[in-house]
Amino acid sequence: MLYNAFMRNINFKKLILVLGIIIVLNLFFNYGVVTFYDEPKYDDFCKPEFSSKVYNSEEECKNTGGMWSANQVFYAEDSSKSVPAPQPVMKDIKEPRGWCDVQYSCRKDFESARDFYNRNVFIVLIIAGVISIVVGFMVGQSEAVSLGLSFGGLLSLIIGTIRYWSAMNDYLRFIILGVALIILVYMGIKKFRNE
Repeated sequence: MLYNAFMRNINFKKLILVLGIIIVLNLFFNYGVVTFYDEPKYDDFCKPEFSSKVYNSEEECKNTGGMWSANQVFYAEDSSKSVPAPQPVMKDIKEPRGWCDVQYSCRKDFESARDFYNRNVFIVLIIAGVISIVVGFMVGQSEAVSLGLSFGGLLSLIIGTIRYWSAMNDYLRFIILGVALIILVYMGIKKFRNE
């Protein structure tokens, strides 16, 4: 019975409009960012030709910005004996003394550039989301438009936060969440005080 009453009160045209505004608003925000702000690309930092060369020494590796990792000696199961475990003997094959992560430095540079990019996208999406929520609360002529803008802004806040959350420090997370909470509570009290 409750379900039937709920279904009678839903205006599906309004619901479609609300969902449409939510989706298109966030596509607009995100494609706007992609259009006007280029994302760093891994190949711009780490050239593929670096990986095609074999580096046999620590010096060669470090000269290209790589990080050298020495091979570990494998010991027998009894740790009290420091006797190396038997290795198969193969003639004319030299085991390298280590391996080179040639993309170590360039990968770190790429990760820093990507974090900087995600931070800036986060700021844009948060500002756009807050503006959408505020405009959504101010629009009084159309409930569907108001809901669409409000929920679209909320989704923009979520998307922006997810993009940068892992690189954000705990203090910034706390501050962002606190500011968002204050704005939402303020808007809720201001909008719904007279209802």
